[in-house]
Amino acid sequence: MIEWVFSAGRRIESDNEFVQQLAHQLNHHGASIDRLMVSLLTLNPQLVGTSQTWLKSTDTTTPIYATHGVRISERFIGSPLAVIYETHKHVRQRLDKLPEDAHRAYTELAEDGFTDYLALPVLFGETAQPGAAIIISTKRKSGFSDQDIESFRRIRDYLAPVLEVHSLRHMSRSLMNTYVGKRTSEKVLAGMIKRGDADTINAALWFSDLRNFTQITETLPADQVLDMLNEYFEFVAADMLNEYFEFVAAAVNARGGEILRFIGDAMLIVFPIDDHMCDQTACNAAIDAAIDAQNTLATLNHQRRRHNKPAIEFGVGLNVGEVIYGNVGAPDRLDFTVMGPAVNRTARLESLTKEFDCNILFSHKFSELIEIPSQFMGTRAMKGLAEPQAVYALCET
Repeated sequence: MIEWVFSAGRRIESDNEFVQQLAHQLNHHGASIDRLMVSLLTLNPQLVGTSQTWLKSTDTTTPIYATHGVRISERFIGSPLAVIYETHKHVRQRLDKLPEDAHRAYTELAEDGFTDYLALPVLFGETAQPGAAIIISTKRKSGFSDQDIESFRRIRDYLAPVLEVHSLRHMSRSLMNTYVGKRTSEKVLAGMIKRGDADTINAALWFSDLRNFTQITETLPADQVLDMLNEYFEFVAADMLNEYFEFVAAAVNARGGEILRFIGDAMLIVFPIDDHMCDQTACNAAIDAAIDAQNTLATLNHQRRRHNKPAIEFGVGLNVGEVIYGNVGAPDRLDFTVMGPAVNRTARLESLTKEFDCNILFSHKFSELIEIPSQFMGTRAMKGLAEPQAVYALCET
């Protein structure tokens, strides 16, 4: 088993496949395992940990994603997982001899025919804090012998560095996705990290900004300003994959876009045009997301007025064009962003939403690519552009 862990096992990157192959190897080498769960703590704004559970009866491995609130839930409090993360000690429980007040983590397994249960903490780093847990269950009538438990504990120690690599991989991807977005994180982790590393891409672009935010921030307490910003970001970016990551951008990511930057109270969003999304699809996705966000805003403002809170208003500028997508900044402090005249024009369109008293404005080229009817609003001079630019809005109904 130790030889497998440090040869083929350590090269398996997928948590799901690793747990399944680990279960197969343990059973092949004499262990009697009918259920194996490996739980990893992570560093994520929504998730406290992830688990992979393998069942021998189906030979399938199922992921479970635990939100931060799980630690105050009835299912977690008093559970063996809670015990090992709090005490750093292993938990052993015969399931065919349960006390009347046994935790549901035990009773549910007992009802399914399991006879013995072992939960082992996996300690990471110099601080020797539990960063993972291994939970092993069997249906064998005799359960686990003392020698079985000692073997599992030894194998656990050799699994620790491999599981720590899985944990660090989770954390790096999670933090990158959180702070720079999924597309950008994939490029950075693939090696696009030097100043000047960049691609030229075509994309539909979104720039939005809160209205009257400066005036509001000068009159509201700081905690209310933060609450207002959080609500603003939530309706534009919320609920990514329900039970998986609950990450960011329902209105945006659901349509193939990505929040690229938060700039104070402004947002820069990109819908790349590539093999998966043509220019018409990207522009229609952007306008649909903007309409959804504005509709959600109406509901949110109704609730805010009922609580005597100031209404949130924001404008959206939309454009399509070629941009430079890559690294800029100092040699040791970089920002991954999009740059170019198309980006500047998108921001100028947003600034005109106040003048036109219209929440969504877009360029002539963008108007030609969307299916929703639009209307010409006039031309306006834009900083950095030699000629006045046409401005379009959605047709009034």
